[in-house]
Amino acid sequence: MPKRRYIGAPVPRVEDRRLIRGQGEYTDDVRIPNAAHAAVVRSIHAHARIVAVHTGEATAAPGVVAVFTGRDYAADGHHGIRQASNPADNVDASRLGFDPATCRVVEMEQQVIAVDRVRHVGEAIALVVAETAAAARDAAALVEVEYEPLQAVVSALEAAADEDNVCLDAAFGDERATEAAFARAAHVVEHEFTNQRLFSAHMEPRAAIGLYDSERRAYTVIAGNQGVGRQKILLAGALGVAAEHVEVVCPDVGGGFGSRTNLHPEAVLVAWAARRAGRPVRWTGDRSEGFATDFQGRDIVARAALALDERGKILALRATFIGNAGAYPVSFAPLQNAWRIATTVYDVPSAFVRVLYALTNTTPTAPYRGAGRPEAVHAIERLLDIAAARLSIDRLEIRRRNLITKEQLPYRSVMGLTYDSGDFVGNMERAASRADWNGITQRRAESARAGRLRGIGLANYLESPVGAPRERVTVRLEPAGTVEVVVGTQSSGQGHETVYAQVVADLLDVPLEAVRVVSGDTRIGAFGGGTHSDRSMRIVGTLLVGACDELRKTGNPSATVDFNGRIPAFPTGCAVCEVEIEPQTGAVTIVRYTQVDDVGQAINPLILHGQVHGGIVQGIGHALSEHMVFDPETGSLASGSFMEYAVPRAADVPMFDVELVEDPTEGNPLRIKGGGEGGAVPAPGAIVNAIVDALRDFGVEDVEMPATAPRLWEIMARA
Repeated sequence: MPKRRYIGAPVPRVEDRRLIRGQGEYTDDVRIPNAAHAAVVRSIHAHARIVAVHTGEATAAPGVVAVFTGRDYAADGHHGIRQASNPADNVDASRLGFDPATCRVVEMEQQVIAVDRVRHVGEAIALVVAETAAAARDAAALVEVEYEPLQAVVSALEAAADEDNVCLDAAFGDERATEAAFARAAHVVEHEFTNQRLFSAHMEPRAAIGLYDSERRAYTVIAGNQGVGRQKILLAGALGVAAEHVEVVCPDVGGGFGSRTNLHPEAVLVAWAARRAGRPVRWTGDRSEGFATDFQGRDIVARAALALDERGKILALRATFIGNAGAYPVSFAPLQNAWRIATTVYDVPSAFVRVLYALTNTTPTAPYRGAGRPEAVHAIERLLDIAAARLSIDRLEIRRRNLITKEQLPYRSVMGLTYDSGDFVGNMERAASRADWNGITQRRAESARAGRLRGIGLANYLESPVGAPRERVTVRLEPAGTVEVVVGTQSSGQGHETVYAQVVADLLDVPLEAVRVVSGDTRIGAFGGGTHSDRSMRIVGTLLVGACDELRKTGNPSATVDFNGRIPAFPTGCAVCEVEIEPQTGAVTIVRYTQVDDVGQAINPLILHGQVHGGIVQGIGHALSEHMVFDPETGSLASGSFMEYAVPRAADVPMFDVELVEDPTEGNPLRIKGGGEGGAVPAPGAIVNAIVDALRDFGVEDVEMPATAPRLWEIMARA
């Protein structure tokens, strides 16, 4: 192995120079000659029967090329999107995550464009194609839709009361042993925790360009996404053609966070419209469309309970996670992740976990950074704080008594995961020390003198990175002395061009600038599972090692390596948050935030720190301010812009104290665990624990998220 110069080095991102200079190329930047522009006519109702769609006035409007409806789409023999909502199993990728033989699993196609009925606000009803974007939008306003409104339901809890609305119902663990443990427990703590619905809020609004080659009868779609391989397969299915008749190109992507993993209907619409119009068709959504139609995240209620003995040792965990699937089941992955890591880093002898997804008249939900892991961690970390208060045990001490120790590794959890590495106790002690946990008494007194409340909280976390199990890498030696690396998994802001190049440069002993990373284009043979679930560096890195080893051994000009399966890894760590609350207003200020993360070997610590920082900010939004709100009666969207939806701003966050540590895994050659989601996973639990600590004199046992200033002010006023 050549001496390493790049792996582990904080190399500035090679892509940043062009992106910061405005030289990036996002979907809306791509220039296509003779392209027409599309606008979508969308439903104003959450649930309604479509009586009629009148397009005559729009068709006659200036600059209009054509107006298409759902009946046109169906008449052409096209289909809905079969999103493959039931993912591969976390452990055995050859099996489905939820076995239809033992679980209630209902998968259904997502409408691309409605024919007879709309099921959420914003669903497509007609597509207007015109010479300019302005003409398309003006004409779209002329389309008249007659509706027969139907009853709408937006709450998963309400919807789940009717079995016909339940698209997933599964249970895991040992119910008998768990109930026996609860029966003999000295103490039982239980609570219901609501993880509200969140908006992805990526910087780049969604856009798509469709092209059709009539000679080859082939479609090409250009769109920002999180994996061209999945998009190609889903597009082909919706259009009713073989996969070889569809190509997908992904230019630069301004953020994904999970919502761009699955296929959105607009990508299908522009491809279909390009064939019908006989010319390229492009669509660029605005923020209002994004709020109504981008796949959304979270919206999971956790009903969880711990059984404990006299000393606060956990005897069993019992939990039910109820998720809101929205109008169509896009992905069951969040609840799959939630049940698998429900016990997280704790030595829990028995557990029984049930998961349900209910269909509602809201925008479909999909994985969002962490995808079920923040929800599971929040539940168990809140229960431990509640238990510590009731049993008068120090919050660190109750965790020490329950954390899995290094001596217990490899440790098989009752949820069927085998942890091969991780210093769970050491991570917590290190984080508490860095955060000066023991100094909170003095800082609390200082805040009190200033008329403010101060609290501190922590959350230990563990992830089970999974995601799509397939990947391919090709490494080519070029005559000019450069190395081309073709990967199927492209970046949506994570710095892949840099970290992939760092690995190859070291393995082949070439300069970093000699490595060129190519991705995001099925036309060049790129195929992979996509960027999500902490999978990219772990799986692609393993394939890069294999391809470079083959090149060194054989001297061939190129090597291609494929993978299909699982590479287990368990990122872990601990977050400590310290807050101040203004009693007169309820406003929360995060004054200190400390995190220790074991992500495995850090290929690039600079990029990893940035990933952790970004995840923490999204976790702060989850805990304190963000909330997608639907009217409970009509299903209309009440938070349809950034005026009503509060993402954290720079002034809302402190400087973060983040440290990377490593307890090595032997599960892959680069010792990668994963660092893309660790910031988001423990943040809600740590922040809410800190808020409850600050409010301890008010008799508060829990605070529902988002912990907004009005909510906290009301809690204090009532007390």
